[in-house]
Amino acid sequence: MDLARNPRLYKSTMASIARNTMRTALIRPAVNGAIKIHVHGLEHLDDLESPFVVTPNHSGHFDGPLIMLTMPKRLTKNLATGAAADYFFNHWYKAVGTQLLVNAFPVDRGSMHGHRGLASSLIESGVSLLIFPEGTRSRTGGMGRFKPGTAALAISHNVPIVPVAMVGAWAAWPPNRARWVPGRPDVHVVYGAPMHADPGEIAHEFSERVRRKIIEMHDTTARAYSMPTQAEMMHLAAIEGAKKDIEAAEGSDDHADKAQGKDRKKGFGKRR
Repeated sequence: MDLARNPRLYKSTMASIARNTMRTALIRPAVNGAIKIHVHGLEHLDDLESPFVVTPNHSGHFDGPLIMLTMPKRLTKNLATGAAADYFFNHWYKAVGTQLLVNAFPVDRGSMHGHRGLASSLIESGVSLLIFPEGTRSRTGGMGRFKPGTAALAISHNVPIVPVAMVGAWAAWPPNRARWVPGRPDVHVVYGAPMHADPGEIAHEFSERVRRKIIEMHDTTARAYSMPTQAEMMHLAAIEGAKKDIEAAEGSDDHADKAQGKDRKKGFGKRR
């Protein structure tokens, strides 16, 4: 039996106690030692009841732990985190560790389809979900397109989506670094009011509406604390990309010039 497909696993009281102990004893001190956490909008969650779907923008490695550490415990007790099946569930020891730390459930990517329907089963059993609709971490800090599956899940089960904006998380641990930036940089976690699909709204429309809301939340907070907005990060990424293209082209030209110089020398030697 594939234990990952058993909804009871994600509601286990013993597992919940173990996760809470690890978060308090290990994860919280480690994260607090790496970054300064600022939380906004928790008042929007006062009347929230399970099941629901939490959808943050995916900035980096801090995102999942930040949700688990900043949401009220009554909401994270059985909150299950979507994790890539082809990476976190390809070996039993990784699967056990990931499930123990963040109550992870496998999400298929690419051609893997062995876990379809699991998210629906968890929602039906009353388990709330943490899903990153972009499907992967941002490489630039700018938010990517949202896959509509998360919105479709919320629509089909009539559950709310909780939009969350991660501000500063990408800069605190860029993808090209082996570890986080020193100096405890500021990271803001911004919770918005739960969102429901409008009557007749299809998944693509609802997904884009949630995405626009997260961008709005991100940029409002970024401006308030003199941090880059989404547009500014995308602009900077485009400039850096153009610089790399120019450097690559110049390197190619230099290589070609050197090759031509060698050919000319060889030709001159032969004429002599």
